[in-house]
Amino acid sequence: MLSPADTVAIFQKQPEPQAFEAGAVIFAEGQSGDVMYGILEGEVDLLINSKVIDTLQHGSVFGVGALVGVLNRGYTAVAKTNCKLASLDEYRFLFAVQETPMFALQVMKDYANRMAHLEQLA
Repeated sequence: MLSPADTVAIFQKQPEPQAFEAGAVIFAEGQSGDVMYGILEGEVDLLINSKVIDTLQHGSVFGVGALVGVLNRGYTAVAKTNCKLASLDEYRFLFAVQETPMFALQVMKDYANRMAHLEQLA
């Protein structure tokens, strides 16, 4: 399996990471999306109905559903601290998967675990 450092290395290769100040909404529940994010620095809260359901840290990925056919975001992502995030669109995601197949497995595992956690809260 990939370590958070391996995941960060993949995302660090992406051009133009984005900075978000603490409290900034990265995306909102119900919005459409076409990128996933990797946390290079900082922490991100995931919220459903304004309730924090998870806090992600350096090396975590989120927003994966946008690349696997989920039409709208299932949660809101908010910068808990000042953050630096890199994003992957479908093309870059597929390239990363070709270069590092274990990346795809780790992303899918994280996605499945998050969805299972969300089902428990529902």
